[in-house]
Amino acid sequence: MAKAAARKKNGGGGSVPDWLVTFADLMSILVCFFVLIISFSIQDEQKLQVVAGSMRDAFGIVQTFSRTAVIERDGNPEREFLKSVTYDPQELETQFSEIEHDRFSQQGPEVNTYQNERAEVESRQRFALAAASIQQAWRENPQITTVSDNLILEETEEGLNILIADQEGRPMFPEGSKYPYEATRQAIAAMAPILQRLPNPIRISGHTAAGVQYANPNYGSWELSFDRANITRQVLQEFGLSSNRIEAVIGRAETEPYFANDPYLAANQRVKITILNEDPPVPAELTP
Repeated sequence: MAKAAARKKNGGGGSVPDWLVTFADLMSILVCFFVLIISFSIQDEQKLQVVAGSMRDAFGIVQTFSRTAVIERDGNPEREFLKSVTYDPQELETQFSEIEHDRFSQQGPEVNTYQNERAEVESRQRFALAAASIQQAWRENPQITTVSDNLILEETEEGLNILIADQEGRPMFPEGSKYPYEATRQAIAAMAPILQRLPNPIRISGHTAAGVQYANPNYGSWELSFDRANITRQVLQEFGLSSNRIEAVIGRAETEPYFANDPYLAANQRVKITILNEDPPVPAELTP
């Protein structure tokens, strides 16, 4: 009996019930919970707005700040704090545009980065294609390839220039004559169908070099330069270019040398065919 009483006293008298341990743990957790709630209730509004703003920026929102109650002028007091912060959607920060742009593959901010007018881009593409077609037509004719150095294509602000120029010892026209050599005539004829397919007007100008002596005093550089330009026009029309496509035929004499620093060079003597960089007077499909 004494031993049993001793065991009962030693085994259970100083022990804590299991439910009390669980209850103590629960109370500790509740205390921590309330401490967190109190700490969250004391907020730094400015820091909270900075954090919230960084999240909004990531989703296409920009902050708009406005000061209130006081007009800010030199010498007047102003508030040191912000009364309100609002958020406005940023433009061009979306993958979709409110306005449809059928001419573009992208419908987002990319459509607003198009720097060139559509007509300007199409003209450049048209000129590049025309230049390639003309060069191909010249290459296909062996007789034209012999004077390939005399044929020059260059793009300018005015349009696409096609130069038929003399080279030293290899003229494109006989001296003093308005009629071209056969190779020159074939080079001009090869261009006619290509020029006809373009909607742009055509200007033809003749140029001579300085210092040329003319046997006929009544027939000089002005007459010769115009006649060569006009014969070029006739050859183009003979091989398919419509007359209403010609904007002008001009004789420039030696007033516009190709090499301004040496107006006596043979290369200054040339005929220039310019595909003008401007809209045609009538739609291309209505051009006969």
